[in-house]
Amino acid sequence: MARVALVTGGTRGIGHAISVALKDAGYTVGANYGGNDDAAKKFERETGIKTFKFDVSDAGSVKSGIEQVEQALGPIDVLVNNAGITRDSTLHKMKPEQWDEVINTNLNSVFYCTAYVINGMRDRGFGRIITISSINGQKGQMGQANYAAAKAGVIGFTKSLAQENARKGVTANVVAPGYIDTEMVQKVPQDVREKIIGQIPVNRLGEPEEIARCVTFLADDQAGFITGSTLSANGGQYMA
Repeated sequence: MARVALVTGGTRGIGHAISVALKDAGYTVGANYGGNDDAAKKFERETGIKTFKFDVSDAGSVKSGIEQVEQALGPIDVLVNNAGITRDSTLHKMKPEQWDEVINTNLNSVFYCTAYVINGMRDRGFGRIITISSINGQKGQMGQANYAAAKAGVIGFTKSLAQENARKGVTANVVAPGYIDTEMVQKVPQDVREKIIGQIPVNRLGEPEEIARCVTFLADDQAGFITGSTLSANGGQYMA
């Protein structure tokens, strides 16, 4: 029987690529999304992957959302915490709501989603929790104190989670992408993008499918000896 995977923020960008890659690898996949119903319907039509709308930044919404996923697909074996937003500003200009929105969506959501699947994984003796961090959670980034704090936070969370659950067959790992050729990055002015690419030793942006391959590797049954790790996929831009 196919293992069940849930990808948060799974209908667009890196999440879209992860959802499709897991499906292609034989998983039964559910893709969470937060607001764009038209995009979610298009995603379902094109991929055949069922979508589930709930707010990952709200504990109650996550609880009911995960219940819906498990009722529709079965117990979740693989959780990919991918959902994230940016609200960039230098700290001296940052408003409390900019901080709160990013921390709630990018960090608190990882706790909420994981908390509602971890007991089932422990009881069944198998689980894979893979969280998408960022190069900027490893090195920091001007104008992204909120984002960097959240993305660094998930690394510490994952290391603790890995220690707590290793003997139960549940692994926890992080993938930390560099700059990936997504819609969000394409919105960056061309001159800024060119400057970023100039800082990447492989001299290009990454592709979403390259991050998806990292996730499918860590999700595999045979990846059970890898836990508490951060896999950096950034073209050599930052070597932690």
